[in-house]
Amino acid sequence: MLKSLIRLSSATAITRTPTATAVAARAGAPLSTLLARSFHHHGPSQQAAKKTYSTADVPAVSGVPHLLTDNDLSPKQLCDIIQRACEFKHQAKVLGKPSDAPLAGKTMALMFSKRSTRTRVATETAVAYLGGHAMFLGSQDIQLGVNESLLDTSKVVSSMVDGVMARVGAHSEIETLAKYSTVPIINALSDLYHPTQILADLMTLHELYTPKGSQPHTVSPATTLKGLRLAWVGDGNNIMHSLMLQLPKVGMHMTMATPKGYEPNAAILTQARNNALQAGTELLGVFHDPKEALQDADVVVTDTWISMGQEEEKKQRIKDFAGYQLTTELIESSGAKAEWKFLHCLPRKQEEVTDDVFYSPRSHVFQEAENRKWTILACIHQLLVKKGF
Repeated sequence: MLKSLIRLSSATAITRTPTATAVAARAGAPLSTLLARSFHHHGPSQQAAKKTYSTADVPAVSGVPHLLTDNDLSPKQLCDIIQRACEFKHQAKVLGKPSDAPLAGKTMALMFSKRSTRTRVATETAVAYLGGHAMFLGSQDIQLGVNESLLDTSKVVSSMVDGVMARVGAHSEIETLAKYSTVPIINALSDLYHPTQILADLMTLHELYTPKGSQPHTVSPATTLKGLRLAWVGDGNNIMHSLMLQLPKVGMHMTMATPKGYEPNAAILTQARNNALQAGTELLGVFHDPKEALQDADVVVTDTWISMGQEEEKKQRIKDFAGYQLTTELIESSGAKAEWKFLHCLPRKQEEVTDDVFYSPRSHVFQEAENRKWTILACIHQLLVKKGF
C-alpha cells in the first residue's frame, strides 16, 4: 500500500516565500545561507543581528579534515565510525579496559553559542576518556562573530587547541570557522544539520538489531539495518535533514510526515533523494498525515516542535501540530510493524509523545542519549588521532 502512495517528486516539498537571507544568498552568499530557515531544531542564533564579519580576502586553510554535514561521510566511513563507537563502548563498559590516552596533552575546544546537555556532557567525557582536556567556551565566554569576525576567531582559537566542537546558529558560521581553521572542526549542531546526533541514532538501532550471539562492533550496520523503515513524524528540521541524508547509506528506507508549512528544506531533500537513488532505498514523499508515514514502520522518530529561539511561535506551532502527538494507539492503528521501536533525541515535551510511548519498553531514548558519548568519541578519535576519516 505504501508503494502505491508514491515516491513523490521533489516538488512535494513546499517552497516558502524567499526571505531576506535567501535573497542575499542569490546575490552571492554561500549555499548554506540560502538553505537556512528560521524553524530548525534549536532555532537560529539570537546573536544573528549583532554579527561581525571580516571583509578581508584571506586564503582558506586546506587539507584539514572536518565533519560539518552528513554528506562528509561515505557509506563505508559512516559504518566504520558506528562500529568504532561500539568498540569503544564494549572496551569501556564490558571489558573495563582503560583508554591508552591518545589525546594526552591535547585540548579540544567546545565553542557553543547554544545551551546543551547531552552534547556537552558527551563531548567532555569523551575527551577525558581519551586523556585530553576539554575547554568549554559558551555564549558568555566567546560570542561567535560578535565584536570579532568568525575568521579571526577561527584563526586564533585553532592556533591554540587541537580540535573544535562547534555548536552554532546558521550553518554558514561553522563553514566559515572550518574554512580558516588549522585543526579539525566537528559540527555539534547547526540550523541545517546535526550529524553527531544521527550517528548516535544509528548506533542505537545497530545495537538493537544486531543478531543474538554477535557483538555490534563485529557486524556492519549496513548488514543489521538494511531494509528497515524509519518513520519521521514532526517538524522538517535539522534532525530530519540529517536522517534523510544518512539512512540510505545503511540501506534504510524513510517516510516522513510534517504539518503543511513545516516541510524539510527542498535543497536538502533533493540531496537526500540522490543518496537514496544511489543506494537503491526508498525516501517517500512528505505526507501531511502521520498515519501515512507510520504505515509499515520499524522505527518511529520525532523531535521537539518548539526549538530554542522559537518560543514566540509556541501557540501557533502547537495548533499547527495538532494530530502529530505520538501515542501507542496512533502508531499501532496506522499499521506500524509489530515490533516497532521509538527514538527521540531529547529534550522531550509531552505534547510530542505521550508517556505510554516514551517510557515504554519500545522506547530506547536513554540508550540513544548515552550513545552520543561513544559516537562523538569515535569521531574525535578518528579526526584527532587517525587524522581523518
